[in-house]
Parts: sequence; structure tokens; C-alpha cells
Amino acid sequence: MGTMFHIVLVEPEIPQNTGNIARTCAATGCVLHLVKPIGFDISDKQVRRAGLDYWRFVDVRVHENLDEFFAESEGGRFHFFTTKSTRCYVDAEYREGDYLVFGKETRGLEEELLVKHPDECVRIPMIGETRSLNLSNSAAIAVYEGLRQNAFRGLSSAGNLHRLHWQ
Repeated sequence: MGTMFHIVLVEPEIPQNTGNIARTCAATGCVLHLVKPIGFDISDKQVRRAGLDYWRFVDVRVHENLDEFFAESEGGRFHFFTTKSTRCYVDAEYREGDYLVFGKETRGLEEELLVKHPDECVRIPMIGETRSLNLSNSAAIAVYEGLRQNAFRGLSSAGNLHRLHWQ
């Protein structure tokens, strides 16, 4: 199986979010793309702590800027997650190799980028007064919807429940 999805973080600012997203990537086989500027050092202890010991399982690719990222991912299919869209994320069709693109925690993706790709913009619904969801939660929601649409291909659904014996 190839890479199911690419999670793209444009100018991430909070190390714990990136660490949590890296853990999601490790658990799902997604590639993690970080587009500079990054608001922290990716070797930062907080990033590593949030990702625990999963970093060795993550394919992390760092890009100098959005232009470089788009040049390197030319021909890809993109889904831009934004609170500015009216299209629900579950109405998009996710295919293996798609790019799930998220903006920085404080401002999201630049509107200039969104207006160039209106048909690829999607939104995770929430109550109107809520500004946005946490970035790592949004990335997990997006990845698992894409995985669901693709029958969780490549993932194990086997558990190992142990019976508890009460004395």
C-alpha cells in the first residue's frame, strides 16, 4: 500500500499540536508535511513529548514555503480545511495520496489561497459561536473520514480485549 494521505500543516505554531498530528500520522501511515515558517524547532522537547516515541514511524517532509510545497506535489489532489467554506468535509471524496491541508492555529489558511481553490475547500461543522476546533483534532477528524471512505485500507481493526477476573 502506498501513502494513504498527506497531512500538510502550513506554518504551524504550537508544538504540541504538531506532535499529536505526528502521532496520528504514525498510526495511519500518513506523510506529514510542514511548511515554513514553523513557530518552533521540530526537535523541540514539547513536540517530541506529544508525539511520544512515534516520531521514528513518521515520514516528515519540511518545505521552505507554499510555492515549494506545491511545486513538489504538482498533480496532487488537495482538500483545504477552513472555517470559511460552506462545503462539509464528509461531502468530499478522499482518495489514496490526497493532501489534507491545514493552516496555522491562529489564522488558518490565507484567503488568497482559498479563493484560488474554492471547489477544494471543506469545513468541519460546529456551533456558530465556535471559532474553530483544535488543529490536531481537525486533522484526526479529516484523516479518519478519508480512511472510512477507503474502508480503512491498510489499518488493523483487530483488538485484544482481556477479560478481567474480579475476585
